[in-house]
Amino acid sequence: MLDQRYPIFQPEMDQLMQLPTGSLGRTYAELLVQQKHDPYFFRKRPVGSENEWLTQRIASTHDIHHVVSGFSTTRQGEVGVLAVTSCQIGFPIFVLLSSAAILSNFRRRSEHFEAISAAVAHGMAMGRSCQCLAAVRWEEGLERSVQSWRDQLGIMEPADSKPYGLHPCGAEASPQEQSRILAGQESRGPD
Repeated sequence: MLDQRYPIFQPEMDQLMQLPTGSLGRTYAELLVQQKHDPYFFRKRPVGSENEWLTQRIASTHDIHHVVSGFSTTRQGEVGVLAVTSCQIGFPIFVLLSSAAILSNFRRRSEHFEAISAAVAHGMAMGRSCQCLAAVRWEEGLERSVQSWRDQLGIMEPADSKPYGLHPCGAEASPQEQSRILAGQESRGPD
């Protein structure tokens, strides 16, 4: 993948929304819409080195990592996803981002430190036990179910139903119930 400089992930949202419910592509698109994220935030840039390519590839697939791992986009979920990435590839910037996120949250939101610690521990355990998420060609299976991807990658304990997960009250909860629960959690964003 690295030798081929596999392109960064640039989704076509209209096409993704046409995929079956529960598919990776549709679930990813729904997450972006729900979070009001710009799917085209990561534009193609020239990549002169392996490090530049790796950074751009991981950044452009980061929200897919949320979907497959089950970590939410709250502060706690973000540190969980960063823990998976830093554990799997040890790339200095992701180790630094993970450490900075933990320290920032502890300093500014010490009441959340227990949940943050649990998310980091969960992310590191997941990162050690599943296949490397940075090396996956997601584009070749966007129509496949999220569960199918998890099975293939060895993600046996996704974070979905945890307090820092995408569905903290269980998959069967209505979007309104999930919104009420998540209302107490902060979305990711600049400090």
